[in-house]
Amino acid sequence: MSVVESEKPLASTHLEDAHLGVERFFIGGREIDVSGRTSRLDLVSPVTERQLGHVILGNETDVDMAVLEARKAFKVYSEYSLEKRIELLEGLKALFEERHEELSQLVTHEIGAPISFSRAIHAGSTMPMIDHTIAGMREIAWEEKTASGSNVVREPIGVCGLITPWNFPLHQIIAKVAAALAAGCTMVLKPSELSPFTADAFAEIFHMAGYPDGTLNVVHGDGLTVGEAISSHPGIDMISFTGSTRAGRLVARAAADTVKRVHQELGGKSAAIMLEDGSVDEAVAGCLFGALSNTGQACMAWGRFLVPRDRQAEVIAKAQAAIESMPMGDPGSDEAQLGAISNKAQYDKVQRLIEQGIDEGATLVTGGLGRPDGKDAGFFVRPTLFADVDSTMTIAREEIFGPVVSIMPYDNEDEAVEIANSTVYGLSGAVFSADHERARSVAHRLRTGMVHLNGANFDFDAPFGGYGQSGNGREWGKAGIEDFLETKAIMGYYA
Repeated sequence: MSVVESEKPLASTHLEDAHLGVERFFIGGREIDVSGRTSRLDLVSPVTERQLGHVILGNETDVDMAVLEARKAFKVYSEYSLEKRIELLEGLKALFEERHEELSQLVTHEIGAPISFSRAIHAGSTMPMIDHTIAGMREIAWEEKTASGSNVVREPIGVCGLITPWNFPLHQIIAKVAAALAAGCTMVLKPSELSPFTADAFAEIFHMAGYPDGTLNVVHGDGLTVGEAISSHPGIDMISFTGSTRAGRLVARAAADTVKRVHQELGGKSAAIMLEDGSVDEAVAGCLFGALSNTGQACMAWGRFLVPRDRQAEVIAKAQAAIESMPMGDPGSDEAQLGAISNKAQYDKVQRLIEQGIDEGATLVTGGLGRPDGKDAGFFVRPTLFADVDSTMTIAREEIFGPVVSIMPYDNEDEAVEIANSTVYGLSGAVFSADHERARSVAHRLRTGMVHLNGANFDFDAPFGGYGQSGNGREWGKAGIEDFLETKAIMGYYA
């Protein structure tokens, strides 16, 4: 991480006073100094709206250089044994453990996430993510025989282009990089230009991990230039993209001419269903956690809360009390549960959608437009609860990506399932019921890639991904590695 105007290590630098600058790209095992270029993006703090720092933006030539280095490295790294790849991943994990607090503080400073969430998820998930990736490596049948005696082998797909989002700037890099490394692939990574500082710290750590030069190459830049160049590049064999559905379409179009594999983790409009026998306390607590974590900036957020019509008033009262008691202070404070929206464009979008919810007739229970009381600066949004929302309303159809929850009443179980399935997305969902088998039955009817029963936690061994316009392919564990593999049949007679 290059901290401009300070020679102190990041961990001892007062981040609120530092001007952070990304002025190097990691390509071919070297730090490429790009500080003299004029193409740069200035970024502001989501908490103070003061200038936070800047990032130098790359171009097609940088991508060409990165692809060349990745292809050279693939000839070496793809031949590493399974045990050698596991050993290197364990070493990478140890480096992240050493810098866990530093990375947590940096994510909070960069995107405004509460420090408790950064410690637990943004930085904290890196170690278990690697552990579960290693477990997945041991589960894969790397070579097996058919009944007729042919060999079926799994081999790395090649050089992968990884494009990651700003809302989970470290977690999503780890999810993709660990799986690609497990498979034996090399990479060109484009992190979001809106969250470059965490990505630069990641690249620095990776640089120390002992991988062959060129295994991971990082080019900062915007989607229209660097993202387009990676997606369309004939030297890249696969794209793994996380971001909006709109951007995902552009990536797929750019990749089409070279007929490369495109793995996409896109938007969502997930629903949590409380059945009539469900516990209101459990459902409210679970839904709000799933909807408001990371200040609602999560593709799998349960922003639609489906409840029996005759229990809506009870749910409203509990949810209102819970939301109004959530601390929204300095994201760096241990007490804060809600942080800032990560950037101005997203803040404006959330405000627009709250206004549309009001204009279209939803009942505003709490929250609403503008900043919370006591906040004169920063991209802070009032945590907002709507009731009496139906599927025709914009807030029930469009991904909000902010701390907004819509309570949607239903009259029977079939209607609840129909409402839950009534969007173009299908990423996540939840079911709350006193009867576990009934909850499982409803889960099977939901057209979504993941369903959490009665507040179940994430399972990094289970596949993460969605149906419909939430994307294709899966991340995490064994399934995540398999997306980076090709299958080869070697036919013949074997003893």
